[in-house]
Amino acid sequence: MTASNAVERDPVPQFGGVPVHNLLRSAAGTLERAVMVRLVERLPVYATLPAEHLRGDIARQVALGIRNVADVLRTGELPGPADQAAIRESAARRADEGIPLEAVVGAYHLGAEVCAAHVFAAAEPADLEHVLLVQRHMLAYLTLVSCEVASGYVQERQMALSDQQVALQSLLSRLLEGGCPQAAAGRAGILLPPCYLVLRIGIGPHPDELAPGVNHTVAARRKLRRLRNELQRRTSGVPLSVLSADGGLVLVPYDTPAADFGPADREWLNGLVGELKRMCGAELLAAAAAAAPEGVADAARLAGEVREVAQASGRGPGLYLLDDVLLEYQLSRPSPARDGLASLLGPLEARPELLDTVRAFLACSLDRRRAAARLQIHPNTVDYRLRKAADITGLDASRGSDVLTLRAALAAHDALRQAGREAG
Repeated sequence: MTASNAVERDPVPQFGGVPVHNLLRSAAGTLERAVMVRLVERLPVYATLPAEHLRGDIARQVALGIRNVADVLRTGELPGPADQAAIRESAARRADEGIPLEAVVGAYHLGAEVCAAHVFAAAEPADLEHVLLVQRHMLAYLTLVSCEVASGYVQERQMALSDQQVALQSLLSRLLEGGCPQAAAGRAGILLPPCYLVLRIGIGPHPDELAPGVNHTVAARRKLRRLRNELQRRTSGVPLSVLSADGGLVLVPYDTPAADFGPADREWLNGLVGELKRMCGAELLAAAAAAAPEGVADAARLAGEVREVAQASGRGPGLYLLDDVLLEYQLSRPSPARDGLASLLGPLEARPELLDTVRAFLACSLDRRRAAARLQIHPNTVDYRLRKAADITGLDASRGSDVLTLRAALAAHDALRQAGREAG
């Protein structure tokens, strides 16, 4: 931070014929002790510091501040580059110690307040012009100090946050690789939870991302920021995530062991997904699996597969566990039966609108009106397409005995199509 070094030249301020800087210097020891008392009384965070730290670095900074104020009043010049650097370095240390920025800035203001009270007590009515001059010098000093403190503090916090982010990403990578993550957790300063809830999330667009004339990148970032903030607010510990505008992976630390995950835990997780959806303003389709830290890699793969199955089977937004898609999941695994089931829908490959209609009809619990609304077509068109698909495949989606076969065939068809995309 660069600041002007010069305050316009003025006479050396005097109260009662005594230079004001001499009033400060002669009482420096008393003022230092008074400032230290005020710090502990009015900024409680300082009371939590070790006594040797208060008597050491903090007391030295108070003494330096009083000397700087005296020098400003003596010379009319603000602290130079070396003193500015010292202020920034001190603020960086306070940031590293976890003292809030407002308390660091407040300490300088308290020091100036104590100094001002001492010297103004010596002012006489005839010293009004010099009182105003002292006020001007001290305000200029506090402006400079506030800027330098903010600069040093923020720079240190940015470096610390960058280091912390690297450590967290390293922990996330280790968890996803499998094996023991204890060392990575130690570097990140995190106590591993008994369980992680591993979520694979698909995020729909926020309305602002679709609005003409709106910066869609900014809208997407705001959506993700709201989601991350709500995730942090509603969870204990440190959630880990890799997210983009359309979704990604989230690890939610959880106190219940994975083996004990039950209906109440699912209800909590369902509420979390609902709140994340509400806060980010977009639809969420989330698949989840619970695992101990050592099992996160397998849980992440499972959650990804469950999400793919849920999406492919036409499930709407919401939370899905393996139990919700057991049939589709099993039928999507490689086997001779899967290939045979998928072949039942082969004749519809050339008529994708028929395949989409069958899929929507089954996903909407055989409700033709809901299927029509989802496809944005007339209900009579749904009926026509279902009849046409039945003529081609011999499987009637409105006939109870064929519904299970069609569901299985769709799951197998989608799995083979996904495998083909991955192979390509």
